[in-house]
Amino acid sequence: MSNGKPRVLILGGGFGGMYVALEFERALARGAKLDVTLVNRDNFFLFTPMLHEVAASDLDITNIVSPIRKLLRRVTFFHGEVESIDLVNKRVGLSHGHEEHCHSLPYDHLVLALGSTTNFFNLPGLAERAITMKSLDDAIFLRNRLIANLEEADFECSPSTRAPLLNFVVAGGGFAGVETIAGINDFLREAVRFYPHLRKDMLRVILVHPGKTILPELGPKLGAYAQRKLVERNVEIHSNCKVTAVTDRDVTFSDGTTVTTNTLVWTAGTRPNSLLDTLPCPKERGRVLVNEYLEVPEWPGVWSLGDCAVVPDRKTGESHPPTAQHALREGKVAAQNILATIRGEQKRPFLFSTIGLLAPIGKRSGVANILGVNFSGFIAWWLWRTIYLTKLPRFEKKIRVAFDWTLDLLFSKDLVQFTNVRPPILSLVGEEPKRQASPVLVGAGAPPER
Repeated sequence: MSNGKPRVLILGGGFGGMYVALEFERALARGAKLDVTLVNRDNFFLFTPMLHEVAASDLDITNIVSPIRKLLRRVTFFHGEVESIDLVNKRVGLSHGHEEHCHSLPYDHLVLALGSTTNFFNLPGLAERAITMKSLDDAIFLRNRLIANLEEADFECSPSTRAPLLNFVVAGGGFAGVETIAGINDFLREAVRFYPHLRKDMLRVILVHPGKTILPELGPKLGAYAQRKLVERNVEIHSNCKVTAVTDRDVTFSDGTTVTTNTLVWTAGTRPNSLLDTLPCPKERGRVLVNEYLEVPEWPGVWSLGDCAVVPDRKTGESHPPTAQHALREGKVAAQNILATIRGEQKRPFLFSTIGLLAPIGKRSGVANILGVNFSGFIAWWLWRTIYLTKLPRFEKKIRVAFDWTLDLLFSKDLVQFTNVRPPILSLVGEEPKRQASPVLVGAGAPPER
């Protein structure tokens, strides 16, 4: 207890953790006596469903992120990394700042919402060479890589040197992979007309998927429709196929195909945050087992949700899928149940069924299943944009995104390659100032350290 107030500590600022915090924000506004702290490595909430639109230059970089300090006025925000979790002593070790200052925060209630990380399945060289699509940095990096490759290829005469610059591979035929490949394909085929030495037929955009049909979550009919439309738009799809080898210049598939490329986007697997492996509570495939109230059994005051948790579904007898629409609703229920526990009231179980699944597939078309009804083409694309626009957390961002989408209907996509310029280094007293470093082209070479 802090000043007689229960201490709630939320680890992670994705959909799950943020909606826990937002629910507590409302409770604090109504006079609840709590100390609530949210810990996140970024100082913003990232709206990940629109990440591919940043990569494809459909949206401005900052329009899919919302500063946490503007979303949470009453909940304390800690900008840092979670280093350790001690369930026995109810303390969490944190670090922050360039010098990684260490802190230890106590809690009465702990919410595990640390999300997931990319699973590279121990494939040699993959982690070092692949581009992931989980962060804003990833989207910016991919966008810059696309533009950098076009710029270089335009004046490259040698076919053997030009080929890897114009071949693009995406691994994974789920939502992230399909949305990314569709965005990449639209961007490249629109942009190439501004490069006089390049033609559309020089581009190879390739999707690798281990299943028979892409977008298996939407069923075979919509998956087949999406696959057919992508092929019509000159996307090569290798079904029942996996990436088996990666080098600096080549990607090899399980069907024997080898593609010369410097751009491999990996969306083919995730795993729970490795920090969960250190916890002494029951887990299933790295995810924490919770009860229907989102509590961790035998660990009073510990709660888990989203990608971190295996949440039982009382209707099916299985577990809820780790999707954003589930995570945000789990967040609300978890916060309400923590409040109920503190007040000695009855907790309520988490009950939710998927409302719908949607995916854009390029060229203002999409696929969707909403309440069991299938949609495809323009109407599905319109539904995707409309529904996700309403889900953006701040009215300001809704307006900015709607404005960007309107401009995208009227004008061609932006081809500006962003640069990361190091500022001048301040000298010590008595020393000559050091010269400003040269601009570093992000995406032009090897991936920066993350």
